[in-house]
Amino acid sequence: MAAQYSSKHGVVGRAPAELFMAFTDLRNFKQMVPQDQKIDIEADYDTLKATVQGMSMGVRVSRRLPYSLIELQDNGAPFHFTMTLHFDDMGGSRTDFSIEVEAEISGMIKMMVGGKVKEALDKIVDGIVASAPAH
Repeated sequence: MAAQYSSKHGVVGRAPAELFMAFTDLRNFKQMVPQDQKIDIEADYDTLKATVQGMSMGVRVSRRLPYSLIELQDNGAPFHFTMTLHFDDMGGSRTDFSIEVEAEISGMIKMMVGGKVKEALDKIVDGIVASAPAH
């Protein structure tokens, strides 16, 4: 059963091209994880694999549309999903950033984790906005 989740939108104080370039190379994610976190990350330009508390999950870039979206698909995850990062130009070095996820999960799992997925996506958006607030 397909489940769809959308983050809130956040205004980032960077031009879409600048923000897009930070996300397009998955090796950059390794540098974003705080040193005190117990997360093991392996990454190259197109793929990323993270292990947290013995559970591994991977993604790979399936599509890049320069400066407007990056699509990631599961790559060794326990379920199929697609995550799309949106970078919408607002002019004046400002970007409307949001995330959409479509996942193939059972109804029971959907009921258990649905709210947590949305909450996690919103926290990611909040973190990106906080790292480069719009003026």
